[in-house]
Amino acid sequence: MAERVCPWWMGYFLANPLRRLMLNPESLLAPYIREGMTVLEPGPGMGFFTLPISRMVGPAGKVVAVDIQAKMLQSLRRRAQKAGTSERIETRLVLPDSLGVGDLKGKVDFVLAFAVVHELPSVELFFREAAAALKAGAVLLLAEPEGHIDQIKFQDELKAAQDAGLEIALRPEMSRNLAAVLRKA
Repeated sequence: MAERVCPWWMGYFLANPLRRLMLNPESLLAPYIREGMTVLEPGPGMGFFTLPISRMVGPAGKVVAVDIQAKMLQSLRRRAQKAGTSERIETRLVLPDSLGVGDLKGKVDFVLAFAVVHELPSVELFFREAAAALKAGAVLLLAEPEGHIDQIKFQDELKAAQDAGLEIALRPEMSRNLAAVLRKA
């Protein structure tokens, strides 16, 4: 089982607008997301990144948010409705052992894996499923909080990503996070 899964009630803290003072989703994601894209976001919580992504992909784009916690997804749907972007966001309740995105094989332009991979029961399975969903040349942004994992565990995650067919394209500096941009060959 995963080391720890963020409890649903923590989603309120993670979606807090004050968090934007430390981490601006639009600035962080601007190099990777364009209008019309399909974006996969595992572990979206209550939508801290999902809502800005839904605005960035525009009316022709789509965000597929997958989570194992129904309460997180319910709150995300409510927030998306209020933000007027619910038609761009597809939520999927999945089992802990799969992203449930087999139907997206080769259709995803970008995957955001922010502070989630360390919570998954199988890092290897995650990267295999994410890599399969990505289009050739598409990227996955992996970011893990330094307080949750160390450099050794992050290197293990990168190795699993490489074993799944992703190559390290960039190691961006990100405050309080270990990060890598991974590209599907």
